[in-house]
Amino acid sequence: MSSSRTGTHQALLVVGALALAGGLYALPKGIVKPKESKAELNQDAARTATRDGGGMATNGSKTDASSGPRPAETATVGPADAEAGPTAAAPHTQTTPAQRRELDGLLAKYNAATDAAARRQVAITLASQYEAVQRFDSAGYYSATVAQAQPSEKNWQKAADSYFQAYSFASSEARKKMLGGRARELYDNVLAANPNNLDAKTNLGMAYMSSDNPVKGISLLREVLEQDPNNEKVLYNLGVLAIQSNQFDKAAERFAQLAKVNPNNVEGQFYLGVTLARTNRADEAKKAFQRAKSLSNDPALAASVQEELAKLP
Repeated sequence: MSSSRTGTHQALLVVGALALAGGLYALPKGIVKPKESKAELNQDAARTATRDGGGMATNGSKTDASSGPRPAETATVGPADAEAGPTAAAPHTQTTPAQRRELDGLLAKYNAATDAAARRQVAITLASQYEAVQRFDSAGYYSATVAQAQPSEKNWQKAADSYFQAYSFASSEARKKMLGGRARELYDNVLAANPNNLDAKTNLGMAYMSSDNPVKGISLLREVLEQDPNNEKVLYNLGVLAIQSNQFDKAAERFAQLAKVNPNNVEGQFYLGVTLARTNRADEAKKAFQRAKSLSNDPALAASVQEELAKLP
């Protein structure tokens, strides 16, 4: 697809480091109270999570973030380093007994299949079922087997997107690097099939943020913006990355452009307020915060907006 302009429910990448650090008041749809110090803001530019503007089913859920398939388990579906149980900062989903039985049955069928076509069909179903329980890395594994058997832009992207979801929710540096690397490999295949797939290029750029070459990620995002100056996803992410590097003037420009493209983008309006406040434009910041508040009935958002407004002169 050549543009990310899909209205209020545009999927946006959200830098999760902002939401998960201690003491922050996490808000729905990725909005969080801004950090006060440069050290906090620069913690991890690659800690991202995809979110739907209306709060899709995966909002806040995690993946196990493994490197391959695993059997259906009786434990909760969550990150490996959150085994102690759920917390407010790390909600999780659970597989139901019926889901576990279905996954076990599908895995048995997959392992027993001798016909390539039959095995491929089971892999497609497994990927769908793993995605349904938000175990995105396993979904990516089986989607990748399909793409390897039937290479196409669509098949490569399905696998890449699943690994990117897993990467987005990974809660350890090692898993971020591993899952990000796998996502990058698969997005390279997507772009080899279609160099103009801007959504794939955008996610590839974000996947580079936890690599040894984050500059390449920034370059890819800028390339997308050159082709599509009103790309919401890229404007948002470049804005957040600018906040993390303390470039508040640049961040304000990104979020101001995002507000023009989609005035109903809650996250964009909130961060526009944050960056305007940091650049001593209190009156404009107040308008942006009030606009963000008017776009959502969520009490957490309202509380955070009020807290930010209280800081302004």
